[in-house]
Amino acid sequence: MDHPRSLVIVEDDATFARTLQRSFERRGYSVRVAAGPEELEEMLQVEVPEYAVVDLKLRTASGLPCVQTLHARDPEMRIVVLTGFASISTAVEAIKLGACHYLAKPSNTDDIEAAFDKVGGDPDALVSNRPTATIKMLEWERINEMLVETGFNISETARRLGMHRRTLARKLEKRPIA
Repeated sequence: MDHPRSLVIVEDDATFARTLQRSFERRGYSVRVAAGPEELEEMLQVEVPEYAVVDLKLRTASGLPCVQTLHARDPEMRIVVLTGFASISTAVEAIKLGACHYLAKPSNTDDIEAAFDKVGGDPDALVSNRPTATIKMLEWERINEMLVETGFNISETARRLGMHRRTLARKLEKRPIA
C-alpha cells in the first residue's frame, strides 16, 4: 500500500478542525492540525504536506499568509481555502498566493477532496444572468477587503471605512465572516 497522503488543516475552530481531521483520516490521509500561522511554521519544520486546508479567518489573523507560506514551501501543494463569507477579492488573493481552490462554508470533506482534484479552471462554467452586484453586496465586499487589509482588526477597519466601530460590529453580527 502507498504511504498515506499528508494533509495539514489550518483552522482555529477546534471542533470543526477535529471533525475534518477524523473525516480525512477515514479516507486514508495522515492529518496534522495547526490553529494558526505560528503552529503552521513549527509543523513545516518537521514535515511539508501534500495537501492543505486553510480557513480564511483565524481568530484575529488572516489565513492568506498561511497560504503564501505553504505555497512557498511546496509550489505543487494542493491548497484549499475555506471561508464563511466568500468574496471576489479574497478568492482572487487566495489563488494568487497559491491556493488551488476557494470554497465557501459549509463545505464537507467530499467538497474539499473534489477541490484538491481540480487542476485547472472550467471553461464550461455557467455564466449567471444575475447582475454583478447590488449596493449591499458592494458594501459587504468593501468591508471584507478592508478587514483583510487590516488583519481583521475591527476598530481599524471601521476607522478606514469612516464608520463607527459599533455600526461595523452590528453589520458583522448580521453577516459574520468566519
